[in-house]
Amino acid sequence: MKNIISTISLTTLLTFSSSTLFADDDDYQTNDYYQDMARVIHAEPQYRTVRVSTPQRECWQERQQQTNYNQHHSYTSTIAGGIVGGVVGNQFGGGDGKKIMTVAGALLGGSVGRDYNYNNSPKHTNYNTVEQCRTIDRYHQEQQNDGYLVSYRYNGKTYTTHMDHRPGKRIPVEVSVRPVNNYY
Repeated sequence: MKNIISTISLTTLLTFSSSTLFADDDDYQTNDYYQDMARVIHAEPQYRTVRVSTPQRECWQERQQQTNYNQHHSYTSTIAGGIVGGVVGNQFGGGDGKKIMTVAGALLGGSVGRDYNYNNSPKHTNYNTVEQCRTIDRYHQEQQNDGYLVSYRYNGKTYTTHMDHRPGKRIPVEVSVRPVNNYY
């Protein structure tokens, strides 16, 4: 039993060590990163042109015609028309027919008198000045900041990046460390 356990252990050890020895260089990866600070040497603002809408209220004065009819109506023409119509209607028919014609004449005469009064009543035309308004959109173009083109120096080399805010004198950088191909 001891012999079997020793054989299995030795086989396992050789399998794992040989796969590490024969591994391809392209398969080697490391995730060793650290942060450091780089010196900013130039930061130039970047702009883009945008179309901006500004609502504006436009108002103007407009004359409007307004016709007013006389509010005081006299019933004189209606009453007079009813009397004349009744007298004329009374001239026609006989018996009960005479009464019906008198009533019909009075009603027709009253209606004619009312229409006559309405059509001949004075009208007043007024002109009022009314303010009319509407809201319209005015468009213009303006430059808006679109971030900063930042040049920085790290370990004697110059790099460039785009940032959405103005950097300070230094910016954090992420540095990756791994061995050169000859050593692994």
